[in-house]
Amino acid sequence: MTILRTAILSILIFITGCATPPPKNPDNICAIFREHRSWYFDAKDMRDRWGVPIHVPMAMMYQESSFKANALPPKKYVLGFIPWGRVSSAYGYSQAKTLTWRDYKKETGRSGADRNDFDDAIDFMGWFISKTHKINKVSKWDAHNQYLNYHEGWGGYKRKSYNKKAWLVKVSAIVNKRSKQYSSQLKSCEDELNRSWLWRLFFG
Repeated sequence: MTILRTAILSILIFITGCATPPPKNPDNICAIFREHRSWYFDAKDMRDRWGVPIHVPMAMMYQESSFKANALPPKKYVLGFIPWGRVSSAYGYSQAKTLTWRDYKKETGRSGADRNDFDDAIDFMGWFISKTHKINKVSKWDAHNQYLNYHEGWGGYKRKSYNKKAWLVKVSAIVNKRSKQYSSQLKSCEDELNRSWLWRLFFG
């Protein structure tokens, strides 16, 4: 039994050690994709599938998790000091809540999707942004209002619940600003990112 426990612990330590670290320069989308090249191709797949521009979900993801695979929401406390779970079931890169993630997997057929997998997380955000466009007629390029939907839900956005949350409106403005920054940056490096590995080997 002791040997089994040791083996399991060793595997867990190995898996944790292999987790993709957050990008070193999250303020520059070119630097993000140069460091994590596969993320760019995952983001491209998301764009092709959902018609969502890469810079919008990337700006939202920065705000939600700072690109941390195992990000969790803050703990909640009883009487101000007794830990009592988390403030929500949000988890992973996209901070998707359990029920919404379940809906995503059911609607897309991605039954094996994981919230701590960047590929799945960016696809989830593309799905959500696309549905926001259909349900609340918000442009897929409108990071400000897309983020309000993402935070408040489609029903909350319709009820304009964000009007009672001045802090959230400010955060959405920050997301919008970062989205525009990412858009501008991506235009300067997308040709480079699109080059094949063979092209980069000989000419990059």
